[in-house]
Amino acid sequence: MMEEIKISVVICTYNRAAYIQDAMNSLYHQTIQKKLYEIIIVNNNSSDDTIQVCNEWILQHPDAQYAFYNESKQGASYARNTGAAIANGHLLCFMDDDAIAEPDYLERIIRFFEEHADAGGLGGRIIPKYIPVEPKWMSYYVSSMVGNFDYSDSVAIFSPNKYPLESNMIIRKIDFDAIQGFNVDLPGVVGTLRIGGEGKDFFLRLKALGRVVYYDPAITVQHVVETAKLTKEYMYRVASGMGRGEKVRTLKISKIAYFKKIIEYLIKLGAAIVLGFKYLFQGKPTQFWPIIQFRIDTLKGLLDKNIH
Repeated sequence: MMEEIKISVVICTYNRAAYIQDAMNSLYHQTIQKKLYEIIIVNNNSSDDTIQVCNEWILQHPDAQYAFYNESKQGASYARNTGAAIANGHLLCFMDDDAIAEPDYLERIIRFFEEHADAGGLGGRIIPKYIPVEPKWMSYYVSSMVGNFDYSDSVAIFSPNKYPLESNMIIRKIDFDAIQGFNVDLPGVVGTLRIGGEGKDFFLRLKALGRVVYYDPAITVQHVVETAKLTKEYMYRVASGMGRGEKVRTLKISKIAYFKKIIEYLIKLGAAIVLGFKYLFQGKPTQFWPIIQFRIDTLKGLLDKNIH
């Protein structure tokens, strides 16, 4: 029954017909009873076969608590808020539509919150699943752009300016409501434009309420990364989107906060140049430029005059 649901998993999806089934299957084959959790799929204006794929899958698995909804306002923040609003679980888990959860994923999450009464939020490990293989130019510092995330080898509390990534983040529903969900001024992808940082803003607001946000590396998902899609244009959209999001977020604080962020990004660009040359001297020339380009693109997004 609905009152038995302990956790609701919200997946917002956009044109992921090729991978959404893998995400749904991974959540279907969990180690806990199906009556203890629900999966809420929120379609965000997909133009491919995502709707058909999801509806057919749900019909073929009547023993699971899966629901499918539509959100016409474009952006992950809108879709996640829609899913959270109809969720019945005391815990809200947000997972990407191209992520694959480990079989004990939900069991570990529930147990963690039972054992950590002070936990307001939780993040876990994200392992890139490159298809077909990891590109030679990829480095640790650039891989965060495609979801690679491993904050600590053991359970830890996130430091003040660190936070979970969007592919694997959990919060108590009472706290989600307290911070009024995701900031729709940071919607994520809208058409070809990205205004990111919604996860960062989300957890910084949660921390501002005094909530403790944990990391547990055992709570793991794999994140599909199609190497063929990692074009210069795609990497620019992701990196510049981070910068645009920071512009929106910091300007809401003050112009001083925004100028401090510009200085921070310039320092990070300098550090990226040093790291790039380090890779070059280590005999890894293909990793030299991408790490520098990443920081250039984030700075371009931060300075985007079309974002206010």
